Amino acid sequence: MSAAWLAEIPARRLVEEGLEERVALAPGDQPLVAVGDTVEPGTALLARLRDAHVEEVDVRAPDGEALIPGSAFTALLTHRGRGDAQLEGELLAPVPNRARRWRLVTGEHRVTVGAVAGGTVTAVQPGSEIRIALGGRAVRGAFGAGQAARGPLTVVTDALGELRPGGIDVGQVGNILVVGSRIDAEALTRARAMGIRGIVVASLAGKELRDFQASERRQRAALHPAEPFAVLVLDGAGRRPLSSPLAALLAGLEGVEVAILLDPPALVFDVPDLPAPAMPEDWVRVRGGRYAGAEGRVLGLSGVRRFAGGVHLEAARVAFGEDEAVDVPLGDLERLG
Repeated sequence: MSAAWLAEIPARRLVEEGLEERVALAPGDQPLVAVGDTVEPGTALLARLRDAHVEEVDVRAPDGEALIPGSAFTALLTHRGRGDAQLEGELLAPVPNRARRWRLVTGEHRVTVGAVAGGTVTAVQPGSEIRIALGGRAVRGAFGAGQAARGPLTVVTDALGELRPGGIDVGQVGNILVVGSRIDAEALTRARAMGIRGIVVASLAGKELRDFQASERRQRAALHPAEPFAVLVLDGAGRRPLSSPLAALLAGLEGVEVAILLDPPALVFDVPDLPAPAMPEDWVRVRGGRYAGAEGRVLGLSGVRRFAGGVHLEAARVAFGEDEAVDVPLGDLERLG
């Protein structure tokens, strides 16, 4: 089989380097780092405003300085009969048709958010984002949920496994768990309540994701929020097992401190000498359709074939283990490496 033909099948890189993390800054959040700073896991990145609200205040710019949305400002409010109140916050925007009147984002409670991976700060935009060029290696996922987190990696099921609420061990507190093919919202909520730091899973159904996100919003609104907890979904919503090379890679990271990022969704680790599993050139995985998650060898082109729904697509002949070879649309295949 020619290498030129294999190039028609998209290749999925298992491990990437040079990833850039984006940490969102909401109005009122205060960045605690500057461009060029080197950060390590645990370095304070920002002070997050938990109870943000907007006040309208009269603002006068210091001599020679311009008022810029996103800049920090301290305002003094005078209340008749109640004394003066000092407000510290971030300038949001001027009030239309009101000279020197601005909207100020302020609040009383701030929570320090630390870095979960090491790198160099490349951009700081108040009210928008902090960007960090990471120094480690990464495995990208399809999407993530929760808050970026860090902890030792523990593989608790095989590639086809499923984690039930009762299967979470108290001895895994503080760890990031690899749970195989799927997990439900109840198990995610229980894992977070028990002190697990994160979950890595092949798939997560849309309903389970919405239920978890609703629980996460309630948790963030609580008076005493829990430790950060992250979910990294590697493939998407449809149920499927972890790919064999990825399962082998994660097994090699057992016990290693890793981090789950949300933007981009990725698992980050600092093990430069960890070898990536070697895969045959013609080894492919089905990423969608009837055989989603199955792996095998490409035997050759099949030409145009008719599939479910009367659709005609370019296909390839793929052998899954010792089973009879089948035709699979080219668009449903990916090479692993």
